[in-house]
Amino acid sequence: MTVVESVLSRVPEPLRSVLIKHRELLKFGIVGGTTFIVDNGVWFLLKLTVLEPKPTTAKAIAIIVAMIVNYILNREWSFRTRGGRESHHEAALFFLFSGVAMMINLIPVYVSRYVLDLEVPHVSRLAQEAADFASGSILGMLLAMGFKFWAFKKWVFPDELGERRRAGGDSEEDEPGDGIGNVRRLR
Repeated sequence: MTVVESVLSRVPEPLRSVLIKHRELLKFGIVGGTTFIVDNGVWFLLKLTVLEPKPTTAKAIAIIVAMIVNYILNREWSFRTRGGRESHHEAALFFLFSGVAMMINLIPVYVSRYVLDLEVPHVSRLAQEAADFASGSILGMLLAMGFKFWAFKKWVFPDELGERRRAGGDSEEDEPGDGIGNVRRLR
C-alpha cells in the first residue's frame, strides 16, 4: 500500500470521494507545497547572504531551482497519465509557461520593494521581510500557481495526448465502488 493509499483510507468517505475526483489538483497542490519550501528556502538563503541587496534576483534564482523540481514531480506524479509529447517538446513548453509564471510571481515583489518602497531604510527590517514574504511567497506564488495549473493541463500535459499512457494500463477513469479501491489511482 502506498503512502497516498494509506492516508486516503483514513479520510472520511465524503471527503475521500472529492479528493479522488480532483486528484490532479490535489497532487498539483502537494507538488506546489513541496516546491514552495524549496523556493523559499533557496530565496531566503540567497537574500540573507550573497544576494542581500538584490532580493528580486534572489527570488528569480530560487524560482528556477524550484521550477526544475516542479517539472520532475509534475511529470512523474501529478500529470503522469497525461501528455505523450516527446520529452524535449514537453519540457520546452513546461519551462516556457513556468517562465511566464515566474514573471507573474516577481511582479508583486518588485511592486512591494520598488513601487511601495517597502524596504530598509523606509521601513524596518521586519516590515521589509514580512512584505517580501507576503508579496513573493504568498501573492506572487498564488497568482503563478493558478496560471500554471491552467497552462499545464491545457498545453503541457493535455489529456488527449495521455490516452496512449492510459491505454498501457495507467487508467484513471472512475470505477464503481466505495472509493477505497480507487485510492491506488492517486499514485
